[in-house]
Amino acid sequence: MSTSLRFAHAVRTLSESARLQGLEVPIFRTPPGRGDAVRTIRRNRRGCTVAVRVGERPWTAVLADLVDGIVLVNGLDGAAAIRCRTALWTALEREAALAA
Repeated sequence: MSTSLRFAHAVRTLSESARLQGLEVPIFRTPPGRGDAVRTIRRNRRGCTVAVRVGERPWTAVLADLVDGIVLVNGLDGAAAIRCRTALWTALEREAALAA
């Protein structure tokens, strides 16, 4: 599977999980506008955009940036952030198991 298809699939999985948790789902894109950044978050009146660099990075680092982007956009910390991350990673693992 191509990198862009993997990215799109991961974004769909994480977005669905975030919605089920009642969280705001940001817009995801790749790459960030800043050439030196691996992840950026931009807020405007239409919502938030999380941009993640995919190329030349381990796939798990990309996934971690997507997960953390959702946590940050929703302003979660402490136990709420842990619950959210756990649910998001579980959704990614479940999709990986189903696709195997």
